[in-house]
Amino acid sequence: MIASQRAGALSPLTICLAVLLLLASTASAAVLGIDFGTLNIKAALVKPGIPLDIVLTKDSKRKETAALAFKPTRDEKNNIVAKEGSFPERAYGGDALALQGRMPGEVFPNLKQLLGLSTQQAAERVATYKQRYPAVQVEHVESLGSSVFKSAAFPSEHPPYSVEELIGMELANIKRNAELMAGKGTPVNDAVITIPTFYTADEKRAIVHAAYYAGFNVLGLISDGLAVGLDYAKTRTFPDITKGESPEYHLVYDMGAGSTTASVLRFQSKSVKDYGKHNKTVQEVTVQGVGYDRTLGGDALNHVILDDFVAQLLAKSDVQSRGITEADIRSNGRAMARFWKEAERVRQVLSANSETSAGFEEILPDIDLRVKLNRSDFEKMTAEYAARVATPLERALEMAKLTSKDLKSVILHGGAIRTPFVQSRLEAVVDDKAKLRSNVNPDESAVFGAAFKAASLSPSFKVKEIRDSEAAVYPASLVYQDNGKERKQGLFTPTSQAGSGATVKQVTFKDREDFSFGFIQNVEGLDRPILSVKVDNLTASVDELKTKYGCEKDDMVTRFSVKLNANFALPDVLTGSVGCEVDDSVKSGSVGDSVKGWLGLGKKKDQEPLTDDEDDSPVEEVHATVSSASGSTQASSSTSASAETTSSPPKKRIEVVMLKFSTLPLGNVQPEAAQIQRLVERLKEFDASDRARTARDEAQNVLESYTYSVRDFLENADFGAVSTASQREAISTLLQTTKDWMESGEPGKATTEILKEKYQALKDLVDPIKLRRTEHTQRVTLVPALQKSLEKAKKSIAKYQDKIDKAKAALTASSSSTSSETPSASSDLDDLEEADTSSKAAPKATDEPSPLINLDLTSVQSKYDEISSWLAEKLAAQEKLKPFDDPVLLVKDIERRSTELGDAVADLVRRASVKPVVKKPPKPKASPKPKASKKTGSDESTPQEPQPADTPEAEGEKPVKGGESMEDMEDWLNKAKEKTKDSEVPPRDEL
Repeated sequence: MIASQRAGALSPLTICLAVLLLLASTASAAVLGIDFGTLNIKAALVKPGIPLDIVLTKDSKRKETAALAFKPTRDEKNNIVAKEGSFPERAYGGDALALQGRMPGEVFPNLKQLLGLSTQQAAERVATYKQRYPAVQVEHVESLGSSVFKSAAFPSEHPPYSVEELIGMELANIKRNAELMAGKGTPVNDAVITIPTFYTADEKRAIVHAAYYAGFNVLGLISDGLAVGLDYAKTRTFPDITKGESPEYHLVYDMGAGSTTASVLRFQSKSVKDYGKHNKTVQEVTVQGVGYDRTLGGDALNHVILDDFVAQLLAKSDVQSRGITEADIRSNGRAMARFWKEAERVRQVLSANSETSAGFEEILPDIDLRVKLNRSDFEKMTAEYAARVATPLERALEMAKLTSKDLKSVILHGGAIRTPFVQSRLEAVVDDKAKLRSNVNPDESAVFGAAFKAASLSPSFKVKEIRDSEAAVYPASLVYQDNGKERKQGLFTPTSQAGSGATVKQVTFKDREDFSFGFIQNVEGLDRPILSVKVDNLTASVDELKTKYGCEKDDMVTRFSVKLNANFALPDVLTGSVGCEVDDSVKSGSVGDSVKGWLGLGKKKDQEPLTDDEDDSPVEEVHATVSSASGSTQASSSTSASAETTSSPPKKRIEVVMLKFSTLPLGNVQPEAAQIQRLVERLKEFDASDRARTARDEAQNVLESYTYSVRDFLENADFGAVSTASQREAISTLLQTTKDWMESGEPGKATTEILKEKYQALKDLVDPIKLRRTEHTQRVTLVPALQKSLEKAKKSIAKYQDKIDKAKAALTASSSSTSSETPSASSDLDDLEEADTSSKAAPKATDEPSPLINLDLTSVQSKYDEISSWLAEKLAAQEKLKPFDDPVLLVKDIERRSTELGDAVADLVRRASVKPVVKKPPKPKASPKPKASKKTGSDESTPQEPQPADTPEAEGEKPVKGGESMEDMEDWLNKAKEKTKDSEVPPRDEL
């Protein structure tokens, strides 16, 4: 009997449709890994057919400078025109930095350091930014929870742009480059972004908001150190701990432009359960400890060089004589922008050379500056920072409870790592300087690791299985109310894992009514609220348990499952429930029984870690009590639960009601949904303005280049032969009018439509002349070719007609010869006789009729006649025209007719080569044979027709085909009949 389909099961058709939709949606899927740095942005694309490749900028560079600029619209007098509803042109990367000398207040570099600032950080960070870029109008707005920027390109009443919006513009530029690389029809929406290990909840949310403004769906955030670790691990295997081997420990030391981090990573292999009874080996990369310095990086070293430039400028006599102060210099946006750019270059040169120089012409009006700097002086000026190099490494080892001897290597990453004193300081800390290795690409390893992570999170890709896990970095605690007082319960430590192997915290409350609780993050000694949780239906659920199952309030347990989110390393509430133990009046296996295990409300063994084939997350009990009395009650409850392991009461079960709850991010003010939508719409308008400007500029460039083409056209004598003087005069007049209009400055004000109209007006006059020239040039070669093809077709038709006539004559002669013969009598064995192969025989005329007899030449003859007549008519008409008249015999028509003729001839050849199917004459009727029974033995019992043989058969054997006589064949047939009769199945009563 066929089992009935279970309720709710999907039909095969529904499943097929779902699979097709999934394949259609993922066929062109692509994901992006983004290394968002302080100085540069790098991206790596993963797409079917493009495995893990760097996204190039529009200048074919492998990284984009993290800078954005607005280019204000200006009038004839070069004054800025700021109108509401209009948007300035945007520049990115190196193009943006190139504008710092002319418009320093409209260039916004190094925005990463202003993301997600707390109230305590904002004043210091914004002041530092203003010191480096004094012309930029930036301030921190507490009510918005963000730093905002003003631009002269917009009216004063125009709302400022937040740092998240500006970074969103930079990321949107990266997105466009990635989609250009991925190809048309392949959107790039999913991304994983690298962040420093020290990012707080506010900073993580800020970068996610910026990515959302750019149109990205952030699959997850990954620390720089772990990203480098994934890139390091994807081509390597590590010791298998299931075989008793010890894991490897590596430290990733990453010094970038804005900060320095150190991450201790544990690399190991592990055998886990796979499908069925099989096992598989996976690689694991886990962050064991981190250390960091938020302000130690290339920018800090650049600032030292910049200060030296300012000091040397102040020391010049002509500067002192004018009474120019340090404040005057540092407030000069153009001078500071030039100093900052040159300081970056000088630092990079000193990393490879012992000395260098810098020159500044007109750094101030009528003042030049020449500076020389050697490496020893540079290291003296940066001694304070050099002393801080080893601190992140030491703190990371301390958190991981390891020493440098436990490390297999120190992996160096980041652009500033090339500074000579950095590596010398690290060599002094590590026990063996050979452990300092550059075994990854110091510039691109993090972005490759992020792209690998993105591919592993996307369902569209199958990659090497590497289980990774971040560290919490900052301790997180639960906060709740206890008799009107706020209590705090620690949940996660700095080394708590987020990802593979993360612990699920089962937090138990004794609350019986709707309540709220929250989470805080301790950042460098300060508690910052990060999440609020409000329980919505606890009161109703308690009443339900009391009414339906007779539960007492004191026996009820409220429980929430909390875990560090694998993709963002922040506390995440998984589930909430309230339950109680009741008499088992119904069969076990109820809805309550089915959920109590994964909620942790059943027996203690149900709270043990799941096997590797299900989930490797261990479960830990945490009790949050509302009073001391309830605390003891909970303790006894826990003891009772433990006792269940040895002797569980019979006929008892736990009834559970799932709780509804809502979460609200805390910390910096988060934009509301309506505000986010307004910001997204504003950015879309900005994008539309850019597209319109690009289209207008392209139309202007096309018109300008076309005027030069028309000028050359008029000077070409070949075109003069196919045009009249009046036509050339009209073109010349319109060309001069267009050039005068373009030189007047009007194109800058003209719309795209006007530019296209002027281009089309010229094109309408020039194109007919160009067409006549092109037609004449190609016609002189195509017409003879078509005439030659017609001649060949004519000969082919005549040849096949001759063959048809001969075949028909031969068929007529053969029919007459056959009808004169008299047929002889035949016997049942006539079909067994064959002609003697050793003697020659005359061929029969009727053996194989010619395939050409039924060949029809009507279609090809008709096509030949049609094209011949058409060509003769058109040639006659064309010869009557002047060179400057529009042609009647067009190249496209000649090519089309040539194709038609070729197809007709090819069809004729194909039909002529097909042999007709000749029906074989029917065999004479043989005498009836007894029915054969089913085989009971081998196939050898059934006699087979003799096969040809090169040598005569031996005496007593079967006659072979080609050497038998009539008597031999009759004897063989009689024997076959006897064997068939013997093999018949006897009636049932004889068995």
